[in-house]
Amino acid sequence: MDDAAAPPRFDILGIGNAIVDVVAPVPEAFISRHDMRKGSMTLIDAATAERIYAAMPPGQESSGGSVANTCAVAAGLGARVAYLGRVADDELGAVFRHDIAAAGVHFPTAPLVGGAPTARCLILVTPDGQRTMNTYLGACVAFGEAQVDAAAVAAAAVVYLEGYLFDEPAAQAAFRRAAALAHAAGRQVALTLSDSFCVDRHRDAFRALVAGHIDILFANEAELCSLYERNDLADAVAEVRGQVALAAVTRSEQGSLVIRGGEAVEVAAAPARVVDSTGAGDAYAAGFLAALTAGRSLAACGRLGSLAAAEVIGHYGARLQRDLRAEAAALA
Repeated sequence: MDDAAAPPRFDILGIGNAIVDVVAPVPEAFISRHDMRKGSMTLIDAATAERIYAAMPPGQESSGGSVANTCAVAAGLGARVAYLGRVADDELGAVFRHDIAAAGVHFPTAPLVGGAPTARCLILVTPDGQRTMNTYLGACVAFGEAQVDAAAVAAAAVVYLEGYLFDEPAAQAAFRRAAALAHAAGRQVALTLSDSFCVDRHRDAFRALVAGHIDILFANEAELCSLYERNDLADAVAEVRGQVALAAVTRSEQGSLVIRGGEAVEVAAAPARVVDSTGAGDAYAAGFLAALTAGRSLAACGRLGSLAAAEVIGHYGARLQRDLRAEAAALA
């Protein structure tokens, strides 16, 4: 980051799909009865969303989307956080706005009026903790360059971009604009690859974005290997070293690997009882970025990421249910 940059108002500014998450436990039979591929994320239309929602047992509803979850968890860890994403001027949009504000996240994006309804993700959690996601994107894909709040971007130490949002050309242009504004203000830009299927759809565009605009990359092992079309993680790590200043690669129960230049830090996974794996990677990024923007070491960043992920997967939903700030301070 440029030493001449003004002190940031925010530690993290997230940009992503603004989605209302509905999380509910279901038996294995529910997945097969609705012809779903267990553990996957499937995009659905409005009619399918209504059908699945009607069949689901009661669930927990909250503001969601990958980077929105990261922002809420980071705020819970004491970071100063803002978020940009599009919801509609409807009931679920109001739920999203109220919920993310209550989590301590500044949300200045104006709602979409007269277009598609607010997006929702129906998250079905089977007894083994696996989550199967059915997502109706609705209003969130109406995010473009006009929704990039230049003042908020310039005021954030790290601008964090969500790979799931990358499908639409307007969003891709918004990413490039946000990155340009951030770098002009002396800030850093981070990206999460989000999902191997996202990488498969946009591999060349992602590579160009990473090489030309990204300082910090978050990925799991499969996503990173897919990005560089490598079967071995070591080969993918060799590729990413020359592309970004910092990369954090999550490896489930094997912990994570943090790469900066020639340095590689292995971080053990925190002990956890898996109830619902929803949001594990999002929580890891939250802990990592909260520690990074507080000036912590790479090892401390990875440890706080692992701690946040372990807490989140121990219950239903992608948010913290206990205060980790004292433990976060101890990790430093």
